[in-house]
Amino acid sequence: MTSKSIETPQAQAVAAAPFVSFPELIEQYASQRGDAHAFVCGDASLSWKVFAQQMSAVAAGCMNMGIRKGDKVALLASPSLEALATFFGVIKAGACIVPLATSATSTALLSMLRNSDAKVLVISNDMRELLGSTNPELEQQFHGRLVAIDFEAQGWTGWKEWLAAAPPSSGTPVLEPDDDFNIIYSSGTTGDPKGILHRHGMRYRQAARRSFGLDSSSVMLLSTPLYSNTTLQPLLATVAAGGLTVLMPKFNVPQYLKLCERFQVTHTMLVPVQYQRILDHEDFAGARLSSFVLKQCTGAPLDARLKARIQASWPGNLREVYGMTEGGTTCILDADAWPDKLGTVGKAAADHDIRIIDDEGRVLPAGEAGEIVGRSPYMMAGYYRQPDATQKFYWHDGTGAVFHRSGDIGRFDADGFLTLMDRKKDIIISGGFNIYASDLESVLAGHPDVTDVAVIGIPSTQWGETPLALVVPRPGSCISEEALRQWANEKVGRTQRISAVEFRQELPRSALGKTLKRELREPYWKQ
Repeated sequence: MTSKSIETPQAQAVAAAPFVSFPELIEQYASQRGDAHAFVCGDASLSWKVFAQQMSAVAAGCMNMGIRKGDKVALLASPSLEALATFFGVIKAGACIVPLATSATSTALLSMLRNSDAKVLVISNDMRELLGSTNPELEQQFHGRLVAIDFEAQGWTGWKEWLAAAPPSSGTPVLEPDDDFNIIYSSGTTGDPKGILHRHGMRYRQAARRSFGLDSSSVMLLSTPLYSNTTLQPLLATVAAGGLTVLMPKFNVPQYLKLCERFQVTHTMLVPVQYQRILDHEDFAGARLSSFVLKQCTGAPLDARLKARIQASWPGNLREVYGMTEGGTTCILDADAWPDKLGTVGKAAADHDIRIIDDEGRVLPAGEAGEIVGRSPYMMAGYYRQPDATQKFYWHDGTGAVFHRSGDIGRFDADGFLTLMDRKKDIIISGGFNIYASDLESVLAGHPDVTDVAVIGIPSTQWGETPLALVVPRPGSCISEEALRQWANEKVGRTQRISAVEFRQELPRSALGKTLKRELREPYWKQ
């Protein structure tokens, strides 16, 4: 099936509007509303005017280090005002910012740094341990271009010293739509990390859509890492609208709720596990959240039961956003407008063309499950320095148009709403039958004694693969593994039956709340 959204007049206007870079937008707000708050992080805040000054100082610092248009600058830091100034200052210098995953291993980080060709590395103190044993390699790659945001160490230039030592820039490069904006690395949980390259034009079009009702009075609260598109997309959209962005260095439910009240937050982007923790916390019932206009969720599927709880207890509209950092396959569910579609991730977003294909690349009709592919004006330029991986990621229709492969299995209903089934690589093939782990997880999550669950395929001499449920039971629960298995198997088809249930204290998750199934599967397939 093909699902095409209707292009809105606003989207048409954005496409026709002249390009404006983010540094230009920031400087416009500094000129128009210089004393208004632009960013808050922890106990610190910056006005548009002061932030624009810091951005310019970072740009001068980059240029003083020999950074030229198109060069790459890596940033490994927890959310902070200095990290934000570095992000936008690098961009003003004409360079491409490379925000690195603060949850990655040192091996993965070194791989990212080598692939990115970064010429400067800016790092915060809390990230030093990640690279502590690799300093000789860093010094060799960066040749004295190591910048420390909040610490002092031999071989590192302090952030304030970096800015103070640079003479005021006589001029920064003119930024064009086709210039490189950022490289965001995939998690690397399914192999080597791949650098997803975004360009200025795409980022501007994406942010300028104003899809979520942002304006200069909006307050966006973000509590996920800076290296993630989960954070960057709403952050850039808020900057484009001239609103206030409130950042949390680290997510904490009581602090999150206090920030909501203190700043009268209107917008937020959270991942499902954060919603679960907020709603389950004892402070939630008494929190004053009436200022909310819109809550967004992304990063992983949001359970329909949790969506209903959010709608019932948290003011403001709820929208689930399904998509990829690579772009092209975004669907949006307006939960308030479609309360009977909470089991889906919504319809194709504005300007998107999304299809379902089989293993031979044939487009499937509504109701049939297959791989989700899509295209839009908001797609990556490619995987940086990985042309083969980029080509494998593409699917072409009969006209030769390029679509992005999601790697997800889903199906459209007759109304054009998309239901996610599973990751293509996570499908369990047992006795020749396809079993979708998400179906079994949904059944198990419905048991009152289950707080978290993941279903994986493990080796079976009889069936090839068989489903194993890894469950985090509710504290104080008395149910046994075998009793839970029998309960679940009474509710699924004969070919879907779970072979065993194993209780765990917790399940491994990424910084964005995604269950790390590769880690769960490895011990069983190595035996």
